[in-house]
Amino acid sequence: MVERADISQVLAQMRMVQTQINRPPSEIMPGTLGPGQLARPQDGPGFGALFSQAIDTVNGVQKEAGSLRQAYEAGTPGVSLTQVMIAAEKSSVSFEAMLQVRNKLVQAYQDIMNMPV
Repeated sequence: MVERADISQVLAQMRMVQTQINRPPSEIMPGTLGPGQLARPQDGPGFGALFSQAIDTVNGVQKEAGSLRQAYEAGTPGVSLTQVMIAAEKSSVSFEAMLQVRNKLVQAYQDIMNMPV
C-alpha cells in the first residue's frame, strides 16, 4: 500500500526551501560574502606568523633529536636507543612536511607570477 504525504507537510517544506533560497548567502553560511561585500580582516595571527611558528616548531624538534642523540652517544643514563630513534623520525617527518609546504608555496607563487595580466 502506498502512503500519501500530508499536503500540509509538503507545503511547509516548500515554504521552508523558498525562504532559504531568498536569504542572502551570509546568513545561510556565516563567513561567506554576498555581492558587493568586502572581507573584514581576521583578528587571528597572519599567515606569516603561523608559518614562522611552524618553522620554529620544526627547529625545536630537530634540536631535541640532536640533544637526545648526543646524550645517548655520551652514555647518559635514562636515554634509550628507542627514544633517540623516535625523536629522529619525528624530526625527519616534521622537516619533510615543512619542505612540502615550502614547495607548494613556491609553486603557487610561480603560478601567480606566470598568470597573464
